[in-house]
Amino acid sequence: MRSFLKNGVGGGLERIEEWQEKCWINIECPDKNDEYLIRNKLNVPEWFYNDIEDIDERPRIEVEDEWTMVLLRIPHKTKDENLPFSTIPLGIIFNQEVILSICFFETDLIHDFIAYTKRKNIFIENNYDFVLKLLLSASIWFLKYLKQINLQIKTAEEKLEKSIKNEDLQTLLQIEKCLVYFMTSLKSNDILLHKIKNILSRKEGFDLELVEDVEVELKQALELTNIYSDILSGMMDAYASVISNNLNVVMKRLTSISIILMIPTLIASLYGMNVPNSFENHSLGFWFIILFSFVISTSGVLFFKSRNWL
Repeated sequence: MRSFLKNGVGGGLERIEEWQEKCWINIECPDKNDEYLIRNKLNVPEWFYNDIEDIDERPRIEVEDEWTMVLLRIPHKTKDENLPFSTIPLGIIFNQEVILSICFFETDLIHDFIAYTKRKNIFIENNYDFVLKLLLSASIWFLKYLKQINLQIKTAEEKLEKSIKNEDLQTLLQIEKCLVYFMTSLKSNDILLHKIKNILSRKEGFDLELVEDVEVELKQALELTNIYSDILSGMMDAYASVISNNLNVVMKRLTSISIILMIPTLIASLYGMNVPNSFENHSLGFWFIILFSFVISTSGVLFFKSRNWL
């Protein structure tokens, strides 16, 4: 899916029908036509495109001839139940005339970024200004998804309080995996920001306040991810012990019940043997045995309850 955007008269990005000089070409989930445009018409280096396509590519800056590629990682909400949140590469390629963003997934970040520039009447001053604003938006979306992850942690915690199922503990493992992806990507984005900052420090008139805003949001997202990860690790250790303890309690109760049920079975077995006993000719012998079994079993129940075994 391809779209063309440029600064509006009053600020904010507006969609236009066709390409104009220094407009932003946004491409999500590129098809063959988009690939042809990138490689043949715009003459973007082929390995730029291939690197962005790689789901595991790390953030960095690359320069070839007049082209510059800035690759960063952004958060992504997946449809996979085993990995609800992950990170994906977003490539920004530009020269003096063209600025192009490529992502092989459809994300909420780009659409929200466009809407945000309209609400705040934000102008895109230059290529690096565009990169920094996208990096800032990515950091904010990390924080948004971290709040959702925190809610999932609380939900899983409530389920685990009285659970002995491994599946409930695996939910926390899946969330921990998401946090590992977030932490790795945020650290890489932070390194990328420092590289951009070094480049801009050699230029005149760069927006220092914008760089500081990105640093603050990145640091906040990284610290929050570390906090959630530490909490989750401690919680998993604690609930692993809780699950083991719950299982021990269940086994103890089942064993106690088995012992109690064994008492009348033993008595019935003794009096059911084909040998003489004191009640074989008594008219109420059967009821005496039943009453005796009930009394002994009740005593056993009271004894186990006094020891908190039931």
